[in-house]
Amino acid sequence: MNSTTASYEMRGSGDGRSKKQTMAELKLRRLQELNLRLKEDLDRRRIPVTQAAADLIDFTDKEPKDFMVPSKWGSIDKRDDPYAPPQSSGCCSVM
Repeated sequence: MNSTTASYEMRGSGDGRSKKQTMAELKLRRLQELNLRLKEDLDRRRIPVTQAAADLIDFTDKEPKDFMVPSKWGSIDKRDDPYAPPQSSGCCSVM
């Protein structure tokens, strides 16, 4: 029984140390991945909001009529609107 206790203690202390080391390596890897993502975010090109808004306005002025922006183009006839719900031909449908 004494030899069983000794082997149990050795195995337990060895596993505890390797488990701590594995957890530390995992934590280090996660921190390195986070650091890489933050560096990529830092390198991303940024523009002021006023410039982005002006670019969006210029884009909508140059592009053809957009049915999703009625405030810019005015009301649209239901026949020309591809997003209008389809008109039913009657009150009932037979299946």
